[in-house]
Amino acid sequence: MDISSLTVKKFQEGLRRKEFSAFEVAQNIFKRIEEYDGELGAYLCLLKDDALRRASEVDAALAGGENLPPLAGVPLAIKDNIVIKEVPATAASQVLKEYIGAYDAHVIRRLREQCAVFLGKTNLDEFAMGASTEHSAYKLTRNPLNTDYVPGGSSGGSAAAVAAGEALAALGSDTGGSVRHPAAFCGIVGFRPTYGAVSRSGLIAMASSLDVIGPMGKTVEDVVLLFDAIRGRDEFDATSRDIDFSMRSFDGLRGMKIGIPKEYFGKGVDDEIEKGISLVRKQFEELGFETREVSLPHTEYAVACYYIIMPAEASTNLARYDGIQYGHRERAGSLGELYVRTRGEGFGEEVKRRIMLGTFSLSSGYYDAYYAQAQNVRGLIADDFDKVFGDVDILLTPTAPTAPFKIGEKSDDPLALYMEDAFAAPASLAGIPAMSMPVAGYETSDGFPVGFQLIGKRGRDGDLLSVGKLYEESVKSG
Repeated sequence: MDISSLTVKKFQEGLRRKEFSAFEVAQNIFKRIEEYDGELGAYLCLLKDDALRRASEVDAALAGGENLPPLAGVPLAIKDNIVIKEVPATAASQVLKEYIGAYDAHVIRRLREQCAVFLGKTNLDEFAMGASTEHSAYKLTRNPLNTDYVPGGSSGGSAAAVAAGEALAALGSDTGGSVRHPAAFCGIVGFRPTYGAVSRSGLIAMASSLDVIGPMGKTVEDVVLLFDAIRGRDEFDATSRDIDFSMRSFDGLRGMKIGIPKEYFGKGVDDEIEKGISLVRKQFEELGFETREVSLPHTEYAVACYYIIMPAEASTNLARYDGIQYGHRERAGSLGELYVRTRGEGFGEEVKRRIMLGTFSLSSGYYDAYYAQAQNVRGLIADDFDKVFGDVDILLTPTAPTAPFKIGEKSDDPLALYMEDAFAAPASLAGIPAMSMPVAGYETSDGFPVGFQLIGKRGRDGDLLSVGKLYEESVKSG
């Protein structure tokens, strides 16, 4: 059985034609994990017994003639900042090393209703803070395309698992690009939905106004199936809502205009990335789309804006890890010492850095100068998108300014890692949907795919996914 090329769609078809059973596929994936994951490091924990049991239940239901939901038996990987009941949820941090999930996240409940199979929890940068998955407290994750390179971050474990055939699809979380960035580096599809389209209930929070759970898969079609299963309003998340999600027919996409923001090119962008995006533009034009250059003038402030708002919210969210309520706790002689020892030993260097940045920008005397100003700029960035979407329907940009880099290459340069978010952060700040997928027929001189990003209008996730699916089926497959 060729697990590495199996997609969710092919799994659905093969299962119903009885070419294989859900148990056989799950068993083969665990064999693949056993063979490759020692070097790859995609998973933090495996749920083998539970997964095989659930796969067997799907097979029994199918044999009994039951009408199964679309994701029945599909083997999925779950990023380890999404809570599953009675399963460790560490967020790749020592401070949560002893925490066991007390409930299912909303997206997990939705997937259980679909009879999906959970293979295990995947590695990430600690508390989703990073762009390389080098900042986990537990292990290093490598890029399956070349294990000397990083897989991107922070959902690097989920991306690596999908790209290596260690899962058919996965869930990640995207705050400033953490689904899209590793998808680009690993050559898969990663989708950040409109903010609020998917409930954050059960997602270990980093920056609450930016965090979004998003699907990752080998194809746009697989991502659509996963998104359709997890989307929708949830009473436990006041920011969640139902959106009008409907896919367009290919004929319904005729006449759509694609904008190319000039601010996403030039200084700081690898030449090979620009060449890849030029090819995509040409491919879309050959499909009948009109493309035109547009401007998003406040893009240059996005990284600075993001790295004020995100650390501020993160410092507030992570204040709860104090050694008293739950999680890691160090022995101490006083309350102050308890806080210092627990947080000092429980958090990694990058998390500490962002907590300090956030605390500073929220402190008396600096709030107006930094945090309030950043929120004003965030409004200007969102306004830019609103204005440009009056003239075009979709935006086309690079996903990241660079191709994958070697492990350790940027470890001592936090600013270089922060700049990896330059093209992903604007859509996050605006709360609009964005997706990364690989350029068809193109790779860098080092043999890596190049990810391009499609950005859509708020609440029009279906339009964005429809354009991506058209590209995939008309260009990538050809």
